Amino acid sequence: MDTTARQTQVAEQPARVAASVRHSRRRRRPSGAPPPLPRHLETTGVVWLLAAVGLVTVFVVSFAASRHGAAVAVSAADDRVVRWLAGLRSGWLAGPVTVAAFPASWLASKILAWCIVVPLLVFRRLRHLVVYVVALAVTSQLILALSAALKRPRPFGVVIDGSWNGYSLPSIQVAVLAASLVSILYALVPEGRWRQTGKWAATAIVALAGLARVALGLDAPTDMLLGAVIGVTIPLLAFRWFVPNEVFPVSYRRGRSAHLDVGGARGQAIRRALQDQLGLEIEEVKPFGLAGSAGSTPLRIKVKGDPGTVLFGKLYARSHLRSDRWYKLGRELLYGRLEDEKAFNTVGRLVQQEDYALRLLRDAGLPTPAPYGVVELTPEREYLITFEFFDDAKELGEAEVDEAVIDQGLGIVRKLWDAGLAHRDVKPANLLVRDGHMLLIDVAFVESRPTPWREAVDLANMMLCLALRSDPELVYERALRQFTVEEVTEAFAATRGLAMPSQLRHMLREKGHDLHAEFLALLPERPRPISIQRWSLRRFGLAMVVLLGLLVVVPMVVNWSVQTDRISTSLYTGDVGCDEREALWLMAQAVPSSPVVPCLELKPAGWSLNDVKVSSGLATVVFDTMEPFQEGAVTVELAPSCDLAGTTEVSSEQAGARRYLRIDRSTTPARVSRFYSFPGACITERYVSADRPERLASEASSTFGFVTRDQLALDLDRRSDGRLQLDPS
Repeated sequence: MDTTARQTQVAEQPARVAASVRHSRRRRRPSGAPPPLPRHLETTGVVWLLAAVGLVTVFVVSFAASRHGAAVAVSAADDRVVRWLAGLRSGWLAGPVTVAAFPASWLASKILAWCIVVPLLVFRRLRHLVVYVVALAVTSQLILALSAALKRPRPFGVVIDGSWNGYSLPSIQVAVLAASLVSILYALVPEGRWRQTGKWAATAIVALAGLARVALGLDAPTDMLLGAVIGVTIPLLAFRWFVPNEVFPVSYRRGRSAHLDVGGARGQAIRRALQDQLGLEIEEVKPFGLAGSAGSTPLRIKVKGDPGTVLFGKLYARSHLRSDRWYKLGRELLYGRLEDEKAFNTVGRLVQQEDYALRLLRDAGLPTPAPYGVVELTPEREYLITFEFFDDAKELGEAEVDEAVIDQGLGIVRKLWDAGLAHRDVKPANLLVRDGHMLLIDVAFVESRPTPWREAVDLANMMLCLALRSDPELVYERALRQFTVEEVTEAFAATRGLAMPSQLRHMLREKGHDLHAEFLALLPERPRPISIQRWSLRRFGLAMVVLLGLLVVVPMVVNWSVQTDRISTSLYTGDVGCDEREALWLMAQAVPSSPVVPCLELKPAGWSLNDVKVSSGLATVVFDTMEPFQEGAVTVELAPSCDLAGTTEVSSEQAGARRYLRIDRSTTPARVSRFYSFPGACITERYVSADRPERLASEASSTFGFVTRDQLALDLDRRSDGRLQLDPS
């Protein structure tokens, strides 16, 4: 090939393209003006956000700032609604109410979680999966933080029918149900009529489940309302912001996830951006050559002119940037770090790299498309790069390959070597043939000053691509006209497995015989393979992080999926003193038959509160000791009954209670258990110590006290001016 003629031809391309394109005046975007494709939450997202922030602020001011006034008035109004709806439990409505409340249960939340996770894994929507998991975790943690701050017990004055745990405001079960349903809509249901219908169905399910829980006495109306608003808001904002439908559409049609929809708002933004930033009047924009592209969305852009001109475009988004990062991380874990495998930081850098590579190769005299410019759709999120479109060109895998084409293909590698460059993605889809001339495209991964290993890989991949449509002996013979035997030998010593693009490996398998082995047989001496396994401290560290993550996450998932008992939620309180009425009222609601509730009168030195959990049928308080340190050294439980096997009855200092003692020295550490049995309840004090649990039990004799149920009911009546009562009439 005549290099001088080729350079002249390449230099004339931009002028030829520009002459046939109809231009309009370019416009600069004023400061503060939105980009062609802005990122937004839509009106409904903003409304939900304002509603959530407003409700949280109102309840924090009402309940956390003061336990009187507005908090009592809201609780009294809620309890009247609860008592009215509780009448639905009787008669034939009892069964339907229980069934309606099932979606807002922990068992249903597990079923919904698997119904979301499994399809997302099957359809490989990993971004949606990550957003779902994070949104659900944020929702749960926010609910727990609010419940610990608001400290609102369950509805008063009714029989609570069902399983519950922790404070009631906001309702964590309703929040999880709402968050799960919103996640299903935005992660599994395509946008359009089905998603809109699903929103109404989800609203009905959440409303019915919430009202059923109110009728069962599990939640108050405001508990349900705040839980539902938070459960909808967080995943809604997360999906719209991090996986917007314009970038990550939910579709079940066949196609690569890398290919974005270029219709609708994005299509209009592309036309407007091309006109404003490049001065091009666009007639048509449509996808082109999707089968050979996995790292971008290739487009065929028809520009108005006389005659009309066609340009080629590649649309890059954050999704492609993330895919590039995950791809390179996976390669590093499996094979070690290869040359220049560092991921790009931004989409803008990715596009700038390809535009720079196009101009660099053009200046080096290589047959590449002439760059035409870059347009910005969304800053640092979406960009479109445009360049010359090779019309009437065929991919190498479908073209006729003769000696002239073989020489041109090998000449491309020779020019890359002479210019100190490596293409790094030589495959049939990136090699075009038009009128007997070979063209090189897709230069996004071009590397300047590559290692000899990279250069050798380009040569071997080019020879394999040419041999797909010709004969290995012919390709080898023509290669020796431009390369030495040592260079060809090094190329096939370096190229195998990972070093070959996936399309090339697939086509070699379809060929039916091993072209790589045939080339090796042609060499004077069979080369010793060059290892691509490269260990480093970074690779070792990444592997350990991934392994430890799996060791932590997998047991948690397995335990969560097989756990059948109720889920206990910590109250996140720092005090269970005898004057901490909210916690004591909640304990009294946990065991309605108990005449007393345990409380902390005086905390000994060296004790620290570990955890407090209250759920239907059980209340647990756990303390740690410092000297010597013993986690969970003291546990106090309130339950309807106790297991008194192996105990010895001793005298009781508590009126109306029988006291029992059990000492177990067969376990390590030793354990002393003390039981107070009341009519309708039992309080267990368990002491664990490595040396003397009896001394620990003796120290605790004056630590714990009891508050009677009558006193708790009287305190509630006084605080509410008679509007609230602890137990049903």
